[in-house]
Amino acid sequence: MERHVWRNWTAHGAPLLARLRIGAINLVFPPVCRGCGRLTGDAHAVCPSCWAGLPLIERPYCEVLGLPFAFDPGAGAVSPEAIADPPVFDRLRSVALHQGIARDLVHGLKYRDRTDLAPMMAEWMIRASDGAVAAADVIVPVPLHAFRLWRRKFNQAAELARVIAELAGRPYRPDALRRIKRTSRQVGLGLRVREDNVSGAFAVPEGVRLILAGKNIVLVDDVYTTGATVSAATRALKRAGARDVTVLTFARALSGPI
Repeated sequence: MERHVWRNWTAHGAPLLARLRIGAINLVFPPVCRGCGRLTGDAHAVCPSCWAGLPLIERPYCEVLGLPFAFDPGAGAVSPEAIADPPVFDRLRSVALHQGIARDLVHGLKYRDRTDLAPMMAEWMIRASDGAVAAADVIVPVPLHAFRLWRRKFNQAAELARVIAELAGRPYRPDALRRIKRTSRQVGLGLRVREDNVSGAFAVPEGVRLILAGKNIVLVDDVYTTGATVSAATRALKRAGARDVTVLTFARALSGPI
């Protein structure tokens, strides 16, 4: 009898209590748009106006670099950029261009400590991953150097990666990569300077190498600009034996017209 009652509670009572709890929270703290602050029906959403202004990256795009195409060249198409200069990672996927509300969300998380944005951004990143998250053996964030982490108090890439792993039920390994070189900030630097800046900046701890060997890795960062940072991180992962590395970011910058 007690077991039957418990099963009924698990099936009907617990979900009802969860909905009532969420309803009570929304009553006290009404859900607002994460972009402009207007009232919405979902705490992890943006309003229709902000959604319309979100520069999403959707197909057709380059299968390797995720660059949006101006026209549809057919399934499996690869951009001239990926052919001329193949990246060290296997593919790149991003939610949106680093413009407008997408840039505001990234800056809110990174510079204004808006860690409450991470769940919504992570949900969108999973969808943008094109199945890479579901196929991943390990989710790994791009790490900060210990000194910068101490100054900033948190790593925005780790916040995103942690939530992605939780939502997708994949292993989260923030210890898989270490930033062993204290680098200058990448903002404002050219490609070659960025590459020199992060050269040799990452390492995989000896105890983690066996865990990564032969595995599919999703490497998470907030923004892809020139690719120097994620390329350096990917080299460290592949030297440790990783089989496949997908770079997944919320936003990406484009240097020229789409």
